[in-house]
Amino acid sequence: MRSLRERWLYAAKPDSWGKLLVPFALGQAMGLGPALDAGHGPSITAFVLGLAFTVLDLLFIVFLNDWGDREVDAIKRRMFPDGCSPKTIPDEILPARALLLAGIGCGVLAIVVAILASVVLDRPLLVPAALGALAIFVAYTLPPLRLNYRGGGELCEMIGVGAVLPWLNAYLQGGRALPESLWVLPGFATLALASAIASGIADERSDRAGGKRTVVTTIGNTLSRRVIEALVILGALLWLATTLVGLPLWLGGGAAVAVLWRATDLRRASAAAETDAFGPQRLYKAHLHAAIMRGAASIGVGLVVFELL
Repeated sequence: MRSLRERWLYAAKPDSWGKLLVPFALGQAMGLGPALDAGHGPSITAFVLGLAFTVLDLLFIVFLNDWGDREVDAIKRRMFPDGCSPKTIPDEILPARALLLAGIGCGVLAIVVAILASVVLDRPLLVPAALGALAIFVAYTLPPLRLNYRGGGELCEMIGVGAVLPWLNAYLQGGRALPESLWVLPGFATLALASAIASGIADERSDRAGGKRTVVTTIGNTLSRRVIEALVILGALLWLATTLVGLPLWLGGGAAVAVLWRATDLRRASAAAETDAFGPQRLYKAHLHAAIMRGAASIGVGLVVFELL
């Protein structure tokens, strides 16, 4: 029997936090150059407020996504009672109303943090960007658009996780809307799209039964894996191509190598990650996330070194 604290911790899904903490860290690294150019160096305040916004945004997404997906989650539990982890609402870990209110509360607090940061750090574009970040998720999973059900949810995640969140943190840290390091975002957004598609692999049959239109339910497991693997290679190449816009070859090249090194493990794990093969699917996604995290870490550290040299 879980305690109330343990139930909320389970609902918060800490194992998935890397999906937003990675773009947070990348964005903060992107903002370092403008911060140094302005003569004041990195801002601890910008770092703390950016982290606070990111965590609240993350909880806003996690709680409301469980609320929005409660029916299809129940379908999956009925289809695979022993093949997937317990779902927060169908397994009565927490009531739907509690998650709805908690999600809304986290969204409101995220906007409050953005307003505070905008005033303290003089970032006039921050509040519209924060509202946009939350609106992308609303379009993703909540009525009336519910793009994760109608098609286009993966593109929402690519834009929100792969572009808006790192840009927001770069702007928060550096105060410049168009930093030179902005060129690293196309590669990262491409990898975020690969991750978004991979999220649907384990839910293929239950999503289809629940009426969700995702990439995986539309083109199937095998072709989806081929698309994911092609996007990983494309993301690495886009990072390598940053040398064409003035970033040093070792920066983009190092990130590309880090991604492609783990992509070999991803490709080896691919054949076994078939429909309903939940264990191999988890391994496949673990290799994918490792490739993305190592690549982002490489380019983030590279940006810091480049700016400090």
